[in-house]
Amino acid sequence: MATRYWLMKCEPSAYSISDLARDGETAWEGVRNFQARNFMRDDMSIGDPVLFYASNADPSGVSGLATIVKTSYPDHLAWKQGHKYFDARSTKAAPTWFMVNLGFVEAFAATVPLAMLKATKGLEDMKVVQKGSRLSVQPVTKKEYDIVVRLGRKTAKSTP
Repeated sequence: MATRYWLMKCEPSAYSISDLARDGETAWEGVRNFQARNFMRDDMSIGDPVLFYASNADPSGVSGLATIVKTSYPDHLAWKQGHKYFDARSTKAAPTWFMVNLGFVEAFAATVPLAMLKATKGLEDMKVVQKGSRLSVQPVTKKEYDIVVRLGRKTAKSTP
């Protein structure tokens, strides 16, 4: 299967690129949007590159890189009564929600802010720059991924 490229959002107060750097790998649980779930369940493969996006941050933007290290499996937190991700409709026999594991690749010295993404030629069609785009897991093209990586590494080199 061909490599696909992704952007995955998380609030730094919940889990940040620094947390992923410390842990090396993490389960990406708690996704409760069907389209985002379908991307994880049906389309992600081991080795797919990920832009790690800090949402609701100051500034919001891409803070580093990750990779898919484990393909989709049922999100067991949906079965844990009382847990914030519990969903009574999801069962072990017929799971509704899935997760993947991300591995750490690189933290940028500074976040590539959303404003910069919006202003960069070649990123006009990127989903995250579209008005009203709130999806926490979204595909990006190889071209978009490469542009953002260059921006992130350029930011690192220009930071004292």
